[in-house]
Amino acid sequence: MTDKDCLRNEKRENLRKGVYVLPNLITAAGIFAGFYSIIATTDGNYETAAWFILLAAIFDGLDGKVARLTGTSSKFGVELDSLADVVSFGVAPGVLLYVWALRPFGKLGWLAAFLYVICGALRLARFNVQVSTVESKRFIGLPIPAAACIVATCVLLFYELGGAGTIKMVSMVILVFSLAFLMVSNIKYVSLKDPDLFKRQPFMALVVAILTLVVIVAKPQIMLFLIGMAYLFSGPVVNFLDWRKKRQVVKPVVEKT
Repeated sequence: MTDKDCLRNEKRENLRKGVYVLPNLITAAGIFAGFYSIIATTDGNYETAAWFILLAAIFDGLDGKVARLTGTSSKFGVELDSLADVVSFGVAPGVLLYVWALRPFGKLGWLAAFLYVICGALRLARFNVQVSTVESKRFIGLPIPAAACIVATCVLLFYELGGAGTIKMVSMVILVFSLAFLMVSNIKYVSLKDPDLFKRQPFMALVVAILTLVVIVAKPQIMLFLIGMAYLFSGPVVNFLDWRKKRQVVKPVVEKT
């Protein structure tokens, strides 16, 4: 028996022992939210579809934390989570983008929507390969849940500003291509799963967090959009500042030599 056969038998044996219900149930709830978002989009309920994408993002943030807190992390859960991300943050936003904003552009519209989906899938595949080799405080490329939430908040902002039905704007095409590029780029983004974020923080951090929560509740559509945009641009801005800092360090060394 080869090593490959032994590994396969070991995986089968692990599945026979069972799976952890709670974290995987939360992941399944995220898949449900993504699937219902697609249903809502096909029915023309774009605002509802956007809210369910955001709901899927909440479930995505919970399943991993619940698994770690309860000691129920598993390879099965990791694989299921990746599949959930493809549905909830890849296909669901892609369909929403096409039906709501990109359909009037014809072939360019559905190609742009497909590009978003495939780049999201590539982003997930790369993350799964690099998860044990990159620092936990930074993501390489825009995370697909963040990209999906940006799409959802764009829809919500549109309705908050009095829009109705579909929208046809070249800016949406540009946004889709930008999200696709950022997901597969090497631009680093701050990880919201950084363990240091959940350690003791200064008292003022709590005050700022409460004030932010109050403002979000007061105007969720507008504030969620602004937060999404801030995170979107944070990657390129921080990377540019890091590049300038490195250049300033290297330049004096070159001049001395």
